Amino acid sequence: MYLRMAKHYLCTPEENVYKIDFTRFKIRDMESGTVLFEITKPAASEREHNDKKDVDPNAGRFVRYQFTPAFLRLRQVGATVEFTVGDKPINNFRMIERHYFRDQLLKSFDFEFGFCIPSSKNTCEHIYEFPQLSEDLIREMILHPYETQSDSFYFVDNKLVMHNKADYSYKSLFRPRCAATCSHSR
Repeated sequence: MYLRMAKHYLCTPEENVYKIDFTRFKIRDMESGTVLFEITKPAASEREHNDKKDVDPNAGRFVRYQFTPAFLRLRQVGATVEFTVGDKPINNFRMIERHYFRDQLLKSFDFEFGFCIPSSKNTCEHIYEFPQLSEDLIREMILHPYETQSDSFYFVDNKLVMHNKADYSYKSLFRPRCAATCSHSR
């Protein structure tokens, strides 16, 4: 299966009939154990206070990350995700994630979540082996914030049910910002 950088979302939020909801995400350096990023989605009761008419349908599908240049030299990170599923069982839950700088594919990751019990909360950690980048490419990625992007495609039984996007800056010490909390969307 070949997936290239998508200019638009390849499925609608309504195609997530399994009601998969990512509620927590953490990235850590596997070598030092340092937590580089962590975000937890507000509880459903807090989210219900928002007026549904004003919510962007793509909110929560885009994250803007801001890391230091040192991030580009890491060899391995662990990404822990916590997610809930609705009342349908999920078979063969899989994520394919592709990272690009401009139109150049940097790395493709393929992770299996497997089976998820209906109405369950799940946690797993995927280990990302980073490619070794040339110093010239690292310099370009630092000089051109947010031109490094990724697509995350989520499949159940080989059917695309979710598509999320992210972009990255490696200039700042600021923490990542989630599109669910701002008006920015793709």
